[in-house]
Amino acid sequence: MQRPLLLALLVVSASLAGCFSDENEDAASSPSEKDDGFRPYTVIAPIDTGINPYHDHFQTDEILPDWFIEAMQTTIICNLTQEGTYQERVDADRETCWNIITASDIVYFPGTRIFAQSPDGGTPTMILDDPEDGHGTAVTGAVLDADPDAIIFFVEGFSENAVTTAGTHPMVDVITTSFGAPGSVPVPGIEDATKIAVVDNHKIHTGAADNSPSPAVQDATAGPPWSIGVSGYAEGDDDQKETMSGSYPDMASDWTQVLPNHQDIDGYHETSGTSFATPRTAGLLGHIMTNLRAEFNDSESGGRDGFLVDGDVQISNSDIRNALNLSGWYPSSSTWDPTGGTTPISPVLPCTQVGWGVLNWSNVEPIIEHLNGSTTLPSRSSDVNTCMAANQAAREAYWGAYPAEYE
Repeated sequence: MQRPLLLALLVVSASLAGCFSDENEDAASSPSEKDDGFRPYTVIAPIDTGINPYHDHFQTDEILPDWFIEAMQTTIICNLTQEGTYQERVDADRETCWNIITASDIVYFPGTRIFAQSPDGGTPTMILDDPEDGHGTAVTGAVLDADPDAIIFFVEGFSENAVTTAGTHPMVDVITTSFGAPGSVPVPGIEDATKIAVVDNHKIHTGAADNSPSPAVQDATAGPPWSIGVSGYAEGDDDQKETMSGSYPDMASDWTQVLPNHQDIDGYHETSGTSFATPRTAGLLGHIMTNLRAEFNDSESGGRDGFLVDGDVQISNSDIRNALNLSGWYPSSSTWDPTGGTTPISPVLPCTQVGWGVLNWSNVEPIIEHLNGSTTLPSRSSDVNTCMAANQAAREAYWGAYPAEYE
């Protein structure tokens, strides 16, 4: 049973799917409540190590309405200390925030758009990123770089329970996971929980392929056919496939990004991996959904009656995924830099390298226009369709039959 809402009045090991980092410290509400002018929104749920909500990257002047905080099933509000070093702020808030959080609590941090839960418990300071880690803070930073207006429901953990916590929350639209077995070895993982999120609850799941050239088909995070498997490419560099990135995924997204540190207030570091390409993909999809909800007068979130956009027009998970697939494209290998750690995009079956193609900001407006009906994305070539049909068939065969209406 959830505890009553508490107000903190003072200013208060699974293997990662992959990152290579040089971190240098430098319940629905009533319609009348929703008529308060609050903007259209999307809720994205990173599931990872923990988060640093003190970082400037996550701060906002936006005030979330009370009905929204209640709909997120909030049990604790932590008003975080705004002065001092990172550690001084954490220590100042221990008695009024960090030390009172239990595994059943959903915590909201005013001054951010972050809600968070640690359903498995047992970490040194629940929700807060551990000193030796930082993966979850960077992952969430990647989401917000792609969708700065997203509402975050951060779930700490690597378990099926953590994924199910995010995947069954009624307000969540997209869940994103950046962890799994090294080398994409064919072992069970979180596939049952992600299936519940997508098939039963009509959400979107982006899952990281491995940081190796291993095929993504058998990867428990990126491989199930209900998941959008993401590998990496060198966006803004030579635009080729990152060699140490999973093969034959659904899409490839930006491999190297500059993301927030987890043990300070304003520092950043450059880091690479499918771990960050994947939440960037989630953020771009969230941005697309928010725009469509604004256009079609949809003031809610979640997969309601099978639809992620449920206003003047209804748009489903499969509609969005189909538009994503149509929007993919293959960079020319002419830009390949032999010293860049990448593999040139092959002119023959590039789908075996980067799936339907690469995803960046250039895809976003065409996807929105395809889904709002103002233009139509062209069909992919027969070679690409045949290649990705084989990908789908292999995933269905490996992971079990998948209902056709969700393909």
